[in-house]
Amino acid sequence: MAKLGRLSQWALNFSDANWSKINQNLSGFALNDLGDVVTSAKELRNCLDKVIYSAEYKIRRPRIVTRLFNTSADTVWSWRPELWCGPIGKKGRVGVKSGLKLGQEVSIFHDCELQEISMRQVRNTRRDDLAPFGFVMDIYNFEGTFFSVAIDFPDDAIANMSTRHIVLMETRIQSEKPLEIFGRLNVRHGPNVEHIVRPLFIDDNMAMIEFDLGYLRLNQKRIGQVWLDLIFSEPAMNQIKISDISFHRRPRAEF
Repeated sequence: MAKLGRLSQWALNFSDANWSKINQNLSGFALNDLGDVVTSAKELRNCLDKVIYSAEYKIRRPRIVTRLFNTSADTVWSWRPELWCGPIGKKGRVGVKSGLKLGQEVSIFHDCELQEISMRQVRNTRRDDLAPFGFVMDIYNFEGTFFSVAIDFPDDAIANMSTRHIVLMETRIQSEKPLEIFGRLNVRHGPNVEHIVRPLFIDDNMAMIEFDLGYLRLNQKRIGQVWLDLIFSEPAMNQIKISDISFHRRPRAEF
């Protein structure tokens, strides 16, 4: 890895001193010479802007590592959907229709005919971000009755799932205006679907929900599909950013 040596540091300091001296003596320059000074200064500024942009981007951005989680010691399974792990084919959408799929696992559902909705995948840049990518939704004149983001769980989430487990959802989410958000976990077993609904209580852009499967009447041998609906109440004229979302499963306490 390259380091800034003493000679390079001296050259930077020397350059700074020279430009400071030029600035102090501008009143003594001829008009023709001032034009040359302006041209050189603009060229230097362009170069410096590029250096600053590149350096700050590398400082801020997290590495693309998709398996970083905040988990407890008894966690038996963890997962982050691909939308927050890596770039998807088409990063931005406008006029979003209900049923739109973003990658293989995330779908958007709503009943707003105007479709004044846009969304895009963004690169996370904060040093404490565990997910390399985030997801931004801009919702304008929304006259529908529901708006949700549905996340399909992978097959390994279903394996060995039982009423002796708790499923946790952790998310980092922020919005321009306060709004109510609910998480609904859906478990299909045979022809039946069981639901657990929990509100999100956001503290410093962070929220966590626990879904205790012990309260469900499940035929554990016939669990075939699990998905979560993130439901947004009255989302009109709001921007919502989901910087991260991850799911974990652990055993529930035995009494």
